[in-house]
This record gives sequence, structure tokens and C-alpha cells, in this order.
Amino acid sequence: MTDSAPGKTLYLNDLCQNKPERPGWSLTFGATCADAAAVCLEAQSHPVQVTLQVDGMQTLTVELQRNTVDDTVRRFNADLEVATEYGAYGIAALLMPHLTQLTVIERSIKGRGFGFDFWLGSIDDPQTVFQRKARLEVSGIRQGSQSILQSRVNMKLEQISPSDALSPGYVCVVEFGTPRARIVQK
Repeated sequence: MTDSAPGKTLYLNDLCQNKPERPGWSLTFGATCADAAAVCLEAQSHPVQVTLQVDGMQTLTVELQRNTVDDTVRRFNADLEVATEYGAYGIAALLMPHLTQLTVIERSIKGRGFGFDFWLGSIDDPQTVFQRKARLEVSGIRQGSQSILQSRVNMKLEQISPSDALSPGYVCVVEFGTPRARIVQK
């Protein structure tokens, strides 16, 4: 199924704004993720507004808009691995409510054997928004082929397996070269 979602634009800057679709999201962390994603997109020579291809559980395209990047933001994101990870977090946080009506509500605790990054809650019911409805594992790739993207998805699906009994799980892998995101549900 393809949904071209004409006119749908996701703004990276929304990650650092109070938005009802992200009640458990730190605005400070959101600004960091928005900057990191902007640096990753700029490094791939993408314009300020770019078409993001999404596939996996749903196939669609959305427009993704970022701020321009200055030297301070570029220098702060000099660690390409961290910038790619945080940029992917930001894009996943924008996409999940759009695709699933679930939103980031809490960071998962490392070292507990869970194998995922965030807990997701429902944005449809304000009474249960902070109940842990699903798990989300996010990964970023600066530039890679479809096979590299799918290999990373498979690796992340395996990584979250130890916590499968807790709740449904999602994996979101963002590739900045195209750019595209593959989101699958486990």
C-alpha cells in the first residue's frame, strides 16, 4: 500500500516544541536530535525540505523540513556516529505518532536486557498515554543500500527479542542518504 500523503510535512523543529503527540519527550533532547538530523541530512547534500521515503509496515512519503545548519551545530555534531543515532531518534519520534498513534513516553533503561531505546504510549487516550504500550528500537545509517538497511532491521529485530514478552515492538531504521526510514512491527 502506498500513501503519498500529499501536503504532509514533518518539521524537525517540532521536536523541541511542546506538542501533544510527544508528552514524554524532553524538549532539550528534542533540540539535540533535531540538530543532529539536520547535520546528517545536510552532509548528504539534501535541501532544507526533503522527501522522506517510509516503508515497512506502511509505504508512504512525507516531506521532512529542517533548520539550516551553522558551524556551531556542525562542530557539536562532529561525532558522526552519535549524530546519526540522535538524528534517527528524532525522525523516529516524528514518524511513530504519524504512523501508529503511539508516541515516545520514556527512555528504556540500558543493562536490563530489554534491547530497545524507548517505551511508547498511546496518544489516542489521555488516560493511558503513559502506559507502556509498545517498545521502540531506533538505528541510523548515514548512507546505505536497501540490503544494508534490511540487514540492520534484521539485527535490531533480533536485539529486541529478549523483551518480546513485555509488549509489541517496533524497529525504525533511518538511512540519511536517500533519505528513507523502514519501520517494522514485531
